[in-house]
Amino acid sequence: MDSTKLKPGSAALPTTYSGMGTILIPGGVAFRVWAPFATEVFAAGTFNQWRETANPLASEGNGYWSVEILDAKISDEYQFVIRNGAQPLIWHRNPYASAMVNSSGNAIIHDPNFDWSDDNFTMPPWNELVIYEMHVGTFNDAPGHGPGTFDEIIPKLPYLRDLGINAIEIMPVAEFPMDYSWGYNPSQPFSVETAIGGPQGLYRFVKAAHAHGIAVILDVVYNHVGPGDLDLWRFDGWSDDSHDGGIYIYDNERAHTAWGGTRPDYGRGEVRQYLRDNALFWLNKYRLDGLRFDSVINIRNRNGNTDAAGDLPDGWNLLQWINNEIRASQPWKITIAEDLQNNAWLTKESSIGGAGFGSQWDANFVHPVRRAIIGMNDADRDMWSIRDALYHCYNGNTLQRVIYTESHDEVANGHSRVPEEIWPGNAASWFSRKRSTLGAVLVFTAPGIPMIFQGQEFLEDKYFKDTEPLDWTKLETFSGIHLLYRDLIRLSRNWLNQTRGLRGQHIHVHHVNNADKVIAFHRWENGGAGDDVIVIANFADRSYDSYSLGLPQAGLWRVRFNSDWQGYSADFANHAGYDTEAGGNPADNMPFQANVGIGAYSVLILSQD
Repeated sequence: MDSTKLKPGSAALPTTYSGMGTILIPGGVAFRVWAPFATEVFAAGTFNQWRETANPLASEGNGYWSVEILDAKISDEYQFVIRNGAQPLIWHRNPYASAMVNSSGNAIIHDPNFDWSDDNFTMPPWNELVIYEMHVGTFNDAPGHGPGTFDEIIPKLPYLRDLGINAIEIMPVAEFPMDYSWGYNPSQPFSVETAIGGPQGLYRFVKAAHAHGIAVILDVVYNHVGPGDLDLWRFDGWSDDSHDGGIYIYDNERAHTAWGGTRPDYGRGEVRQYLRDNALFWLNKYRLDGLRFDSVINIRNRNGNTDAAGDLPDGWNLLQWINNEIRASQPWKITIAEDLQNNAWLTKESSIGGAGFGSQWDANFVHPVRRAIIGMNDADRDMWSIRDALYHCYNGNTLQRVIYTESHDEVANGHSRVPEEIWPGNAASWFSRKRSTLGAVLVFTAPGIPMIFQGQEFLEDKYFKDTEPLDWTKLETFSGIHLLYRDLIRLSRNWLNQTRGLRGQHIHVHHVNNADKVIAFHRWENGGAGDDVIVIANFADRSYDSYSLGLPQAGLWRVRFNSDWQGYSADFANHAGYDTEAGGNPADNMPFQANVGIGAYSVLILSQD
């Protein structure tokens, strides 16, 4: 490479130089980009008064172009200028840009190596995780002044910590068009959305969450990119009849998704590297504790279904590669698939052909549980389907599923919050409060990793919109419901060392009374006092002063939780869920039996001292 042909202030990069985008070097910045069909590439920015051809990049001979610019520095704005034959010059932002003016503005030279010297956070064990799904723009936003920011969340972290939350899953925060979005339309996958705080905001948020003992999991979108403000589209000017989108996008047939023709080309090595680098970027540079992969079914199948004719083997082995890389370097961090097709191979080891995820959202839990608590008539509640939902797991490991009754998808897209679904227009009703919390109890007592959606813990009833902030006045209005969630989470995490079995792998659904709509199950880790847990759920509008069922151990069983307690709501019946003595004859395939009192649409949680 003849460095004498370079402009002043530039130096050719050696072909062995690693890294992509902008790389900070002594005295300047290195620029490196993949543009295989370009005939010339330049870097233009504030460092050269935006002269479009002042700083040419040298071809490395492999589709990559690179240059060192000694006049460039952090905070300079810039773009790549690409020539493809006789076409007009193309101005594009850096695909690897970690900071942007906005989604349609310039890239910014940025150093993502933040100061983590005082961050001593340790990821909680997966069997103690309680996930809180959050949309940054609406969690703690004041109406009418733009989307909420990371900094506005930080004052609420003590609230979440005291609730018992130890993992926040944030919906996607990569730069997207405009200021309001769910985040599932990323235009710059490495850059943090400027409207919600940008890179520094995410850094401060993660550091503050860690200081409160809370992990941060990020939702990432690899099933499509854009479609708006998408510089990846025809990035270097190349396209043909079968590849409308150019070098980053699949051929036309496989590019099409429900969100537009923007599926990345999982079969092209440089694109695979780009997506792999993105996953590791979030985990390494922002110290995030896990990733939730959006709509994996659209990564592994071009039609977004289980039809084998649409399978994308390149997508599947890309997922394997990313998961293998994460597991090899930081195995305590969790990767979660949203696939919802009941595919156990997603969470099998890649060494035997699985995708290698740590866990996945479980449609086999959310749908039957929502049906059972939303339905109007008690007679229609199917306890056998609840039994199956309780038992369901992947590959014999209950931690391979995330369970919930509300998520961003479940409370939008034609659905509402559970209390509103139970009684449209009267989400504060007794029925809505009783049955929605009935579902919540199952989330925190069934085997799996429990998750709730923001505001669920104080009966938020609004249809989820990216422009509608949470109504925090409901925290006072429904303070008892909040207390119910707090108590459940503490039992789930065994805070008082009385319910260790809720962290265990074992479950036995030993009592199914479909006629009267009562179900009971036994949870345990190793068994014994403080470990064996019995959960009794009444799915009918009828209470019992004495209901008989089997128990696994003789002796006194204490009520650790009664969802009918008036402390949770003044109009709850406070039906006596008394401590009970187990003994006598076997029942329900258990060696002993006892009687309990239980209220309508209520749950008891029992254990022994």
